[in-house]
Amino acid sequence: MRAKHYLVFDLGASNGRAVAAHFDGSRIELEEVHRFDNRPVYATGTWFWDALRLFSEVKIGIQKAVKLHPRIESLGIDTWGVDFGFLDDKGQLLGNPVHYRNERGNGLTGEVFKIIPPYELFSLSGIFLISIMSVFHMYGMKLDGYSPFVHGRRFLMMPDLFHYLLTGEAVNEYANATTTAMYNQTEKRWETRILDRLGIPQHLFAEPVLPGTCIGALQESVCRELEVPAIPVVVPATHDSASAEAGIPVTDTSKRWAWLSLGTWGVTGMQTDRPVVSREVFEAGYGNEGDSQGGSFLACNVNALFVLQQCRQKWIKDAGKDISWDEVVQASLAAASGSAHIDVDQPRFGQPQPDMPGVIAEYCKETGQKVPESLGETARCVYESLALKFGYRFRQLQEFTGQPLELLHLVGGGTRCAPLCQWTADATGLPVAAGPVETSAAGNLIMQMKGTGEIGSLAEGREIIRRSAEVQEYQPRDRDRWEEAGRRYLKLLGV
Repeated sequence: MRAKHYLVFDLGASNGRAVAAHFDGSRIELEEVHRFDNRPVYATGTWFWDALRLFSEVKIGIQKAVKLHPRIESLGIDTWGVDFGFLDDKGQLLGNPVHYRNERGNGLTGEVFKIIPPYELFSLSGIFLISIMSVFHMYGMKLDGYSPFVHGRRFLMMPDLFHYLLTGEAVNEYANATTTAMYNQTEKRWETRILDRLGIPQHLFAEPVLPGTCIGALQESVCRELEVPAIPVVVPATHDSASAEAGIPVTDTSKRWAWLSLGTWGVTGMQTDRPVVSREVFEAGYGNEGDSQGGSFLACNVNALFVLQQCRQKWIKDAGKDISWDEVVQASLAAASGSAHIDVDQPRFGQPQPDMPGVIAEYCKETGQKVPESLGETARCVYESLALKFGYRFRQLQEFTGQPLELLHLVGGGTRCAPLCQWTADATGLPVAAGPVETSAAGNLIMQMKGTGEIGSLAEGREIIRRSAEVQEYQPRDRDRWEEAGRRYLKLLGV
């Protein structure tokens, strides 16, 4: 058959990419055609996303892709979750979307919990409750009389916003809607018992569409500006974690498997028949998120490579030159193992820090551990801490579902770090199948293929990805040493 071409946009919290995806009837091939930084902007005491610059990068990606492949079947965009913007009654964007790490929203959990107790909010929404969730930032905007909130007539998550700017169609997508903590996953509706009590207008929200829905095509003004055809736009699972879950190349369907999407954030997850809502799940920080089929998976966020990204910025500044990720990895391998660990989910490690290595050193001093001094010692501390935190989270996941795991799929950009993949196998005691890197892009693609009628099911799409992907396997090693490290880590966590 003639190869068919699709265009995937996958935007993370630190960078974005446009990927031309090619399907020859059996296998897919992903071709990156444009990559760009995603840097928030600090202004007037607030962190913002530079939404219009990001949209300009999307348009550049479309132009580059069409120049290479004039006939494109469809395009779709996924991004990180929780963040949003507002349109006014004329369809104009009101201001730049506020960044999820903005201090104001992150400081309002207590105020929201006075109105809706935390377990009740979890029971209604099904999702884990951390301070970055949309509901807290939305409530802060209501308290402050934030102009875009006051004058807004339509609420759009970040990928909804980009789809709107391309097509003129303002829709909410199901998987990303669940990350707001304002959507009831069990009853499949925006939760009025949350919105009404917090004073958030119901008219802002549209009934979410499911992944795989074609919402239209590039509007005439976009086609004219870019000199491109009216490409159909198919909404994927627009939350990148849900796209990553869809794109997992399941290597052995007979085994009970879970997954870890590893990037700036780490998401540990497992497919479930229905949302799992219990006191134990809530207290452990787990929750449910919407998937590509209109269902849910049980998951927990871990503050992952953000910590090392912050460290690297400080190391580069001090050195006055670039320090590659390979240099960071090699330095970590040369450092001693197990000398110090951190709880990566402590709030201090989740906020932008001008001196993250210093913050790590101070934590280790406070907890009576050897203080890492060199780049390599700090990197080894963070990498091993991540592996141990993943081990802890996957043991919890097995307890909550009553399903002993036999295989762990590790996907996303973090799979480029082979030592972290190996240490994750060691710390979890599970075989790890790592790859591909572009799982979010692959999951985005197969929902576009489903939406255009090329394939009939998620299972069919995953089989195509499995035939196409390079997957590296890691077996657990040094179990006694890692089990002892795990016991010490539990004490550090206070478990």
